Order: sequence, then structure tokens, then C-alpha cells
Amino acid sequence: MKHTIQDRIPVSVGDCLIGSGEIIVQSMTNTDTADVQKTVEQIYQLWQAGSKLVRITVDKEEAAAAVPEIIDRLGAAGCTVPIIGDFHYNGHILLAKYPKCAQKLAKYRINPGNVGFGKKKDTQFAEIIEIAIKYNKPVRIGANWGSLDQKLLAKMMDENSLLTEPLEANKVMEETLILSALNSAQQAKELGLSADKIIISCKVSTVQALINIYQSLANRCSYPLHLGLTEAGMGSKGIVASTAALAILLQQGIGDTIRISLTPEPGQSRTEEVIVAQELLQTMGLKSFAPMITACPGCGRTTSTFFQELAQKTTQHIRQKMPEWRLKYPGVEDMNVAVMGCIVNGPGESKHADIGISLPGTGETPAAPIFIQGKKTQTLRGENIAEEFLTIMNNFVESNYGH
Repeated sequence: MKHTIQDRIPVSVGDCLIGSGEIIVQSMTNTDTADVQKTVEQIYQLWQAGSKLVRITVDKEEAAAAVPEIIDRLGAAGCTVPIIGDFHYNGHILLAKYPKCAQKLAKYRINPGNVGFGKKKDTQFAEIIEIAIKYNKPVRIGANWGSLDQKLLAKMMDENSLLTEPLEANKVMEETLILSALNSAQQAKELGLSADKIIISCKVSTVQALINIYQSLANRCSYPLHLGLTEAGMGSKGIVASTAALAILLQQGIGDTIRISLTPEPGQSRTEEVIVAQELLQTMGLKSFAPMITACPGCGRTTSTFFQELAQKTTQHIRQKMPEWRLKYPGVEDMNVAVMGCIVNGPGESKHADIGISLPGTGETPAAPIFIQGKKTQTLRGENIAEEFLTIMNNFVESNYGH
């Protein structure tokens, strides 16, 4: 039987209830956590963009020591986003040596592939789980094929070689990844961590492998599942790959939290990964985050760049306004906006939207009709069409969602 999102064991992380049916967007900082100011600023930006959980690297003593101040500064600024500590290799040392760090974090993420090696593995794993139990913290057991438990993998490969019909090496790797996470979850339970404190992830960087692994996980456990390609890539490649994998799983009811692990382009805001995750969920009709903008791609009838510029201005305007709108205008995230380039499909698409503008195509009469909830209300002309349209949209938001 497949355990879908409806029958997961809910896990509380701050004010987020993972596994309750709501798919939660998560992100991760790329600052040096020991740099308190830069880390606070980036977490705040991610939270403002809509991230419900933010993970930070805790890899050294300076980082662990900085965690309490980071969380206190965020709280003073009104930012209550739960902060997750990401631990590799030395988590047992840092959590024990810096108890305020262990207390302040909302969740721990550990990797069964590098929590410890040889005879120390079980002991160091147990030390982290005992601290999680002491402070009542949930734990994400996050296996990753880039840091897979080599001892388990060797054992699985040896057993596979003895089969009459051995599996392909990649299938053995997938099964090893799954067992690494599930065996560690079982070990945590035996140490006393309750099932409602466990979240599972098995990260890979190829689409088909991720789909196979999570379909299997959904059949074999009821823990909440964290989805995402690891090292998805940069730009359109990372966006397309992540969307291709996650959309299939989400459509099947698999997944409780998601992260889009984009490689940022130089100078690009870290919030891009949050926006992509939100747009994925919203275009699938799973959750609304911000008004959706319908805009035509352009053709030979629209050789002017004006409609492209207006679509861009409208998108930027909405993103800038959303932190304020989200608080003042409940339901505004469901609003649909159309910015269309010519009279062929422009009026029709604009009528389908809550508010829309149909711009004139190249060589056509310079008139831009405005449609509100299916009805033409006015026509804009002149040099200030963009500014006038944004003002009309602001007024529409206030009058329709202000109550």
C-alpha cells in the first residue's frame, strides 16, 4: 500500500506541521553561518520570499556558537521561521558542546552516510538522537548518493553479485540509499526517538532515480518525506530537472516538504529557489503563494518590447508588494493577472483573469483596454500605460481583498 500525503505521521517543526497535507517550501542559506549578520539577512530574505523552513550549515564551533544569536536577532525582527541545523561528520560534538545551539534549532538534519565511520558510527548517531530526545527536536534523516554509506553499499553489491539474475548497479545503489535512511530511522526509534519526530529524505541528482526512490519510500514507510534533487544545477537546467521530478511525485501524493536546490548564478538572489518551488506548487494547483501572471510569448504581431516590459514590471511589482499584501489582503495570492500583447488572444485571456490588460500589437491602434472580472472597464492610452495599470491593479487588490 502506498502511504500518500494523507496518512503520513505528522511532525511539528516550529509552527509547521509536516505531513498534515500542506506541502511546505524549504530553503537553505549559503552564507558562512559564523557570519551572524549575513546569515540573518539571508534568512530574513528567504522568509520574506515565502520559505516556511530555512536550513543552515552547522559545521564548526564558530557556527554552532552563532546559532543562538542568529535566531534571537531574527525573532527581534519579527521573523519566526523555524531554523534547521545541517550536521555532517561532527554533529554529535557540536550539539553536545553547544547546548544553546541544540535548544534553539527547530530541527536537526543528519546524514547516515557520514554521521560516523566504522565502530564510531552507531555511537555518534546515538549521541545525536539522545540530544534530540532531550530537547524534544525532530530529526531529518537525509541520505544522499554523494555520501552514501560505503559499508552498506559494498554489502549490497556483494549480495547482488550472488543472485541468479543480478540487478543493475544503479538499482542496487537506489536500494542502498533507501535502506540507509529506513534502517537509520528504525535505529533512532529503538533509541527512543518517537516516529512523530522523524522525517526522511533520499537525495540524488537524476530525475528517474529520484522518482523510483520516492515511489518505493512511499510504499515502505509513513514518515513525512522531504523531496528535492540534490545539486539540481544552474538556471533553466536546475529548474527543469527539479520540476520534472517533483511534479510527478507531487501529483501522486508523495512529498511533504520540498526544496529546489539551484546553483545560484553570480549575483543572483538566493530567494530564486523559493520562488521556483512556489511556482511549481501553484502551477500544479496545489497551493497559492502570489498572484499568477498570464503573458503571451510574443509573435510577429508584437515586435515592440512594451508588453514584455510591462509583464516584467508587473511581476516585479507583485513580488515587492506580496510581503505587505499577504498580511493586509487575505486571498490576494489567488488573484490572476493577464498582460497580453495584441488583440488576437489578448481580450479573451484578459476576460478570463481577475484583472487584465490587452496591449496593441505592432502597427495597431495604440489603445489598451482593461478588463476586471470579465468586463471591460476602461481603455488606457498615452505614455503612462504601465504606471496607470499598476495603479489600477493596486486599487483592485484593496477593493477586492481589503475586507
